[in-house]
Amino acid sequence: VTYLGAGHHKVDAEPLREVLSSWVQLKNIVRLQETSNNKLKQRLSDIATAFDDDYEVAFELITTGDLTESAKNDVKTFQAQLAADEDLPATIHIVDKAELITRYDLSLEKENPIINYDLELEKDKFMMMKLAETQVVLAAIPLKHCIKFPGIKDGTLFQKNVRQSLGLNNRVNKAMKATIYSDKHKDFFFYHNGITAICNKMSLENTRLRLHGLNVVNGCQSLNTILSCSEKVKELDASYIMFRFYEIPQRERADKISITTNFQTAVKPRDLRSNDKKVLNLKRAFEQKYPMGYFITKRGEEAPASKDRRYVIDLADAGKYMITWHSQRPNNAYSETKLFDKFFEQIFKREYEPEDLQALNSWMKEISCGWVAQNPWGLNESLLAMKAYAPFHQLFAISQIYSISNNQTDRVPKPSATYQNAQTYGIVDRIVTIAATSLNFALETAANEPQPSNRVFSPQNWIKTKSCLSGISAAVRMQLMMLTNMQGGNELKQLLALPAQNFSYRWEAD
Repeated sequence: VTYLGAGHHKVDAEPLREVLSSWVQLKNIVRLQETSNNKLKQRLSDIATAFDDDYEVAFELITTGDLTESAKNDVKTFQAQLAADEDLPATIHIVDKAELITRYDLSLEKENPIINYDLELEKDKFMMMKLAETQVVLAAIPLKHCIKFPGIKDGTLFQKNVRQSLGLNNRVNKAMKATIYSDKHKDFFFYHNGITAICNKMSLENTRLRLHGLNVVNGCQSLNTILSCSEKVKELDASYIMFRFYEIPQRERADKISITTNFQTAVKPRDLRSNDKKVLNLKRAFEQKYPMGYFITKRGEEAPASKDRRYVIDLADAGKYMITWHSQRPNNAYSETKLFDKFFEQIFKREYEPEDLQALNSWMKEISCGWVAQNPWGLNESLLAMKAYAPFHQLFAISQIYSISNNQTDRVPKPSATYQNAQTYGIVDRIVTIAATSLNFALETAANEPQPSNRVFSPQNWIKTKSCLSGISAAVRMQLMMLTNMQGGNELKQLLALPAQNFSYRWEAD
């Protein structure tokens, strides 16, 4: 999103506040769509889809003038607000006269713009050496100097990098921003693995490092994140980051370095939680209760061959089952990043009974039997295409079957009580089928509802919204009502009865 600022000498805070106003409106797309014109309404649906796919918002204020002191303070404040926001992270950059000149100069060399840059190093914070006939400089660079490197925003500094910026929404970049804005910013150097840069030629004159044909091959995410906090970074005098500068004129060798420095297995939020005390307690309790079972906590780990596969459960699956059942949010179950980052404390904050975990595991094994090519439940093809997350909505429907039939619509049934009940009366298959039929009916009902002008119903979007949950609940209620009117219907309702103490309020995870 680009805003053109005034071209006169001084620019006040008014255009910056227009940017902030846009950001605030984008945070509530539903309300914005209600009040906008028809053309904008159509575009907003695309924007909402982009947000679901983790695209980010980047604001640029272009001006040939200078910002007033109050405007500079507003930039600093806005950057802090945007960095801290979990709902709609965004960035704001001022494209001033100097940045416009830099971009113009780079644009003249459209094919392969060459970046030459002189970097002033701090005494006693760098060293130069020769390794494998290659000049190498290792230096601790102040964060506030990092934002001065040309070509960060437009990506020209990262031509030889294997990837460009992945946005600011991922866990690592969020952690970097949090460190910059915290009182631990002086430890940034120790928290970060460093940045690798190569150049065609470099020379050191006292403390001035002259770099010709500069390219950063590992550090694109870091430099973009640091730039997004530029106003705060300018205030940090004792915060550094490690740079490795290599003189590599050979193109093939430079490409090899770019690939190998980025060839690493990403550490995901789930990995960082695998040794969490809450997770280890859950594993210990589960395996003590079910010695024939196994609780997998780490990616790539496999259960021993001696274990009973019916009692094997993965940590990621456990989180998905619990947020679906206890938080009643199957639409959040598809994202492991959210489960082990945003929602981890809500899901794993309490002691959890192994019987309930195994009950959820058993329900999902029953559900998975129907998500096959044979399609025994006659599911809509759109649902079958969403096998990665739609089955969790069927698990949600099972919880609703017990809540609605027991008039406990504001509470959630105990998983072990439901599965034990279904096993006792031999109605496991029947309940799973009712849940599948309800999910199917809810989708088809939503697809047949009138759509706003020039909009087409999208099952993929519907399944991720809260409105689909009310649709599934309504479909479950309808199915139970129809069964009650049929022969044997009242008998089923009696079989589904559970004591009130087997229901509890849902866990918050929104």
